Amino acid sequence: MAQVEATTERVVAADPETVFDALADYAGTRGTLLPEQFSAYEVREGGDGEGTLVHWRLQATSKRVRDCLLDVTEPTDGQLVEKDRNSSMVTTWTVTPAGQGRSRVVVTTVWNGAGGIGGFFERTFAPKGLGRIYDALLANLAAATEKK
Repeated sequence: MAQVEATTERVVAADPETVFDALADYAGTRGTLLPEQFSAYEVREGGDGEGTLVHWRLQATSKRVRDCLLDVTEPTDGQLVEKDRNSSMVTTWTVTPAGQGRSRVVVTTVWNGAGGIGGFFERTFAPKGLGRIYDALLANLAAATEKK
């Protein structure tokens, strides 16, 4: 099994604290940022960053639905890590300054992929599909945090 990785980033015209707070607000803002591929969103514990337990279903393709139960940690300032209890998937959100009143948001998801020919297709196509999903989420994040 090879590790599969998908990384997406965006510069948002809002300060890092505002952007991070929106991402970490699982009980409020975060659920409103999710594109249509996410369903069954539910905060089960906590709701604000570290210590949150959140559930959702992620429909990556028409046939591939992943049931996710994620433990959230904040290992360093500006970073959220979501570890899925149901799989090897780990998603890391990193928010850093990108100039005056701007933030760079990088989201990286890694998981242990399948072996064989199925694994080849997973490593080839899954990062691109997940990248499109996270592009939509980051666009929603920008719309929610940038001053009009």
